[in-house]
Amino acid sequence: MEDGGRSTQWRFAAPNPTLAAAGERSIQKALLQVHACLDERGPRPVIALSHGDPSSAPSFRTAPEAEEALVAAVRSGEYNGYPTPATGLPARRAVAEYLSRDLPYMISHDDIFLTCGGSQAIETVMSVFGQAGVNILLPMPGYPKHEAHAVFHRTEVRHYGLLPERGWEVDLEAVEALADGNTVAVVITNPNNPCGSVYTYEHLAKIADMASKLGILVIADEVYGHLVYGTTPFVPMGVFGETVPVITLGAISKRWAVPGWRLGWIATCDPKGILRKTKVADSLRSFISIISGPATFLQVSQTCEGAIPHIIKNTNDEFYNNIVKLLKETAEICYDAIDEIKCITCPHKPEGSFFMMVKLDVSQLSDIRDDVDFCSKLAKEESVILLPGKSLGMENWLRTTFASEPPTLKQGLDRVKSFCRRHQSQAN
Repeated sequence: MEDGGRSTQWRFAAPNPTLAAAGERSIQKALLQVHACLDERGPRPVIALSHGDPSSAPSFRTAPEAEEALVAAVRSGEYNGYPTPATGLPARRAVAEYLSRDLPYMISHDDIFLTCGGSQAIETVMSVFGQAGVNILLPMPGYPKHEAHAVFHRTEVRHYGLLPERGWEVDLEAVEALADGNTVAVVITNPNNPCGSVYTYEHLAKIADMASKLGILVIADEVYGHLVYGTTPFVPMGVFGETVPVITLGAISKRWAVPGWRLGWIATCDPKGILRKTKVADSLRSFISIISGPATFLQVSQTCEGAIPHIIKNTNDEFYNNIVKLLKETAEICYDAIDEIKCITCPHKPEGSFFMMVKLDVSQLSDIRDDVDFCSKLAKEESVILLPGKSLGMENWLRTTFASEPPTLKQGLDRVKSFCRRHQSQAN
């Protein structure tokens, strides 16, 4: 640039290549591309069957106890300032008690680290372990933010497969084959996003034994914990903490249907104290100290009945049961509708979370190249948004959510069915 006869050599033009690589793993990027294909002048409302946020659906409105707790905390006027080191203690105690209900041992508030949603919990853990020269094992398909943050920290990512013919179980042989002396952890997601599977106690025990044998820890993303409606109950990975150190990631976003409240946690489920001896707990604490955590009014419950301690303690079981009943209903609607579409198949009926993965047979469609083309044209012609499986590393697969009002879900699936018939008829 020339300025008064002088030429300035700017030194900040080169982008951060690791950030660019991490951004390529974003679901948002894929969804923006699909959204760009919508006909904004179309007569029908857009139906998004692409993301795990049912909060706008009246049937998924959060528990009254949660709303009242939040309002009380805000109206008290006592929690408008920055959080102090003691601020999060009531919330950390509440989360520790909540998780300990399902474990064969008790965890304490010292084992809990509060985060600004589940996404920041992922960021924190990947930052603690992320460095050049190490590798981490991630599922394929999986949740892309795990990979994005690992890549950002120059950690090598190795993908192990999930087995659709066995209910999307972890391919244990593949995990063992991928691990080496530089492997630090294996990530599992249970209940599973994007597959809708729920792992049995026996399968989780095998994962724990395998990780112990390899000398690696298990990072368990359990943000959909307890949202199960099949024959397999939810078992937290922390149950096997005596076998292998477990770092559990959780949040209130899914079970309480409040992803916008941004309250998550990391729990070290490690009764043998291995994570303390290896300084992992200290590293988690150090990273938490340099980032912004949840809003103050979400954390405290001392002079008013507010926020997380109240929400966890007082949410009525009826709310939980109704949400699970509704998800069971909408999962059935989605599975049955997919079963009637010739070019799409679901290898495993969902039993948990908000999602299912379905296989797309493009050979039955005349003018559809792949899953990205399918989703783009579906958006343009039918105003329905699905997530291309390619964004999850699974080409010619689709991810759909069924966490929606049943009538809206049926309407969206009817549009998908019409789209497939129209394009299939051209092929025939």
